[in-house]
Amino acid sequence: MPARDDEHASARALGLEGADSAEWHTRCELAALYRLAAHFRMTDLIDTHISARLPGQSGQFLINRYGVLFHEMRASDLVKVDEEGRALQVGRDATAGQRVNKAGFTIHSAVHQARPDLHFVIHTHTSAGIAVAAQQAGLLPISQHALKFYGKLGYHDYEGIALDLAERERLVAALGGHKALILRNHGLLAAGATAAEAFHEIYFLERACQAQVAALAGGQPLNLPPEAVRLRTAAQFDNDNASGIIDLAWQSALRLIQEEGSGYRC
Repeated sequence: MPARDDEHASARALGLEGADSAEWHTRCELAALYRLAAHFRMTDLIDTHISARLPGQSGQFLINRYGVLFHEMRASDLVKVDEEGRALQVGRDATAGQRVNKAGFTIHSAVHQARPDLHFVIHTHTSAGIAVAAQQAGLLPISQHALKFYGKLGYHDYEGIALDLAERERLVAALGGHKALILRNHGLLAAGATAAEAFHEIYFLERACQAQVAALAGGQPLNLPPEAVRLRTAAQFDNDNASGIIDLAWQSALRLIQEEGSGYRC
């Protein structure tokens, strides 16, 4: 990422004078998350969302302008909304409208309001994620990727398209103190204190689902590690070096989209 002073200068140039340096930095990180989701094929045309709580601005977060594809997302395409889902920003693209998907607001506002420790929230509708979400047993402890979430994964029953704000209470209850959630018959949700952590969570959860779908398709009996091994592996993912590894992976991932062009920072 560029220096925050440079990012703030970019905000002013785009007519987003109200965006301070912290907000613009968050915008750039969130736009990068969208581009990375596209890079790893975790998109569903214009549906699904990634959001970020705005630092120092109570009840406000950023989410995508409805209709912008993930691979073309820019920092200036992100819409600032309040806790009621009302668009707050004005800027270069204000005349194009600041439409926010209602179901996306319901899901993301639920997490942002209930979990102040989670600043970035990612929701996906991938084939593998939906497939596992449709399976009664949920995520099976059959891969190292899946064991990262052993005992640390919530499940939320499907209630239809998430347009009813009353569903938020049940969604956050299902998430509990976890950072990842399977929305049954729907998809995946992962979150983190940083963009790096949120990306790490959704990447491992998606890969775990892909592995499970492939393993079940093989039609052979599955090998499940003993309970002690499951617990040990889950704990290993939480060791003292985890944050350093997560940040290292994030910086490596950013190079993937920097090579494709850095337009997400504008």
